[in-house]
Amino acid sequence: MKAVWYERTGAAVDVLNLGDIATPVAGPGEVRIKLEASGVNPADVGRRAGSYRAMEFPRVIPNSDGAGIIDQVGDGVTRFKTGERVWLFNGQRNGRAFGTAAETITLAEHLVTALPDDVSFASGATLGIPGMTAWCCLFCDGAINGQTVLVTGGAGAVGHYAVQLAKWGGAQVIATVSSQLKAEQAQLAGADLTIDYKTEDVVAKVMEFTGGKGVNRVVDVDFGGNIATTLKLMAVNSTVAVYATNGNRNPVVPMREMMERCIALRSLVLFALPPALLHAAQMDITKWLAAGTRLHNIAGRYALPETAQAHLAVERGDKLGTVIVDCARL
Repeated sequence: MKAVWYERTGAAVDVLNLGDIATPVAGPGEVRIKLEASGVNPADVGRRAGSYRAMEFPRVIPNSDGAGIIDQVGDGVTRFKTGERVWLFNGQRNGRAFGTAAETITLAEHLVTALPDDVSFASGATLGIPGMTAWCCLFCDGAINGQTVLVTGGAGAVGHYAVQLAKWGGAQVIATVSSQLKAEQAQLAGADLTIDYKTEDVVAKVMEFTGGKGVNRVVDVDFGGNIATTLKLMAVNSTVAVYATNGNRNPVVPMREMMERCIALRSLVLFALPPALLHAAQMDITKWLAAGTRLHNIAGRYALPETAQAHLAVERGDKLGTVIVDCARL
């Protein structure tokens, strides 16, 4: 099969190689997927660049999300059969060297979910880590019906799914954004209030919207960078769910203030969460997809030989949604 890989970390154009490698065979408990689309996440780019962690394998096929059609089923697989459309997450994580920048991937069936016929493969490839992370940030502590949720970065890959899922879960949703275009995207996703954090007083707007009570839950794209603002708008007995903190990776946390207001800090990285929680996320996302038309923001599309350009598009930091590699385009 055709695949893109790297054997050392560094700049995308320097280390990513396109070539032929052996087509994998589905082992026990695995399915093989003929990939149509691969989603590029910031962590995929960081791993390839060497800024995330040291290489764990001598050769890595990057990208962890994708969508395609099952073309082989291993022994013991009970949930799938050949010919089914699916989306997947964590393709290159947790002991797996070969991700989705390829024509084919084999993967344990619990990392694979049925893709509805009315959702394109490119859209399906945006669901993986962004959609699963959004669900876990929102629902890992229970129902949010009747709560007020603040999504920081409400037009981002995770953020726009968090807005949509929070509305589906019965919450009022506030989204912070950095431009009018992003405000429009968050509003299309269902945000009840959007706030431009660059030009507006986030705390004042949130407290006015909530009648001075504050928010019950924050889905936070940058805990360290936002903490000074976030703590001012939290309600008593509220929760901050953190999935990134690139603005300040080692923030000082005012624990006494958080304790006195019973503010819980829920930090998470998708690949380390318990299987039962991940399964619940997959089942709920399936229900959510079936319940109405959803937004799947695609920031750009590249052919498989253009995977380096796809990584560069993520590195620029100005994308709106998920960058997609079309695996069948050679």
